[in-house]
Amino acid sequence: MLILNLDPAFNPIEGTTIAFKSFTFSGGEPHIKIEPGFDAIQPVTITHRLTSFNRLGELCVAVDALRRMGVQKINLFIPYFPGVRQDRIMIPGEPLTVKVYADIINAMGFAKVTVFDPHSEVAPALLNNCEIVPNYTFIEGVLKKIGGNVKLISPDGGALKKIYKLSEYLGGADVVECSKSRDVKTGKLSGFKVYEDDLANADCLIVDDICDGGGTFVGLAEELKKKNAGRLYLAVSHGIFNKGFEVFDNYFEGIFSTNSFTDFDNDKVQQVKIQL
Repeated sequence: MLILNLDPAFNPIEGTTIAFKSFTFSGGEPHIKIEPGFDAIQPVTITHRLTSFNRLGELCVAVDALRRMGVQKINLFIPYFPGVRQDRIMIPGEPLTVKVYADIINAMGFAKVTVFDPHSEVAPALLNNCEIVPNYTFIEGVLKKIGGNVKLISPDGGALKKIYKLSEYLGGADVVECSKSRDVKTGKLSGFKVYEDDLANADCLIVDDICDGGGTFVGLAEELKKKNAGRLYLAVSHGIFNKGFEVFDNYFEGIFSTNSFTDFDNDKVQQVKIQL
């Protein structure tokens, strides 16, 4: 298998890597020079972490270069799909950002686009030839590290469908449903609720796809403790952590994430490397 890892620090697939050089022109345009010498008849899989619009530009120019080298079949693995949280119009004047990204990616004509644990069903529905990698093995590994009988915590209604499928995969792990309110104009969170009267000191693992600032999980942790939760753990597939890790200090015994968005070295979080 031929692999083009556009982010050299992200190597999720085993295979023969294609050498390249990339840089950005002084005007801000991304550029790439792919080394010849590989068999262009073979399919090529591109991997990248699309953490900025400039990185999407890197992907676009890389695909164009491969096409001009004669490569016919190109696959793509982008673990974190950008814009997935903007998957509906909340107030007039907003874009449907997830569709903007999907349209650009579809225009490149990939044979297959693989995404890890997307936020909702919207992105996969918009993408052509989409394959989803669920969070099952990631969470299974987290539970092995935690040990014992742990309840799975669904942070809100949007996560319910996925967490019940996860529970089924795990053999019927207990699920505790929760909810919150968000002001669509300001983004402020409030009204956290845990729909179980007494957790009886049970250990709890909050499972979600994305951690941005962490407000959801801090607010939920406070409510879980009011319901007599035992040790609290957090597992998120895509760790952005834009407010740092200190915000979790008073709440969680352990935090787990993957390297889908970025690499980080922090003793507060255990990072699991994605391997397909």
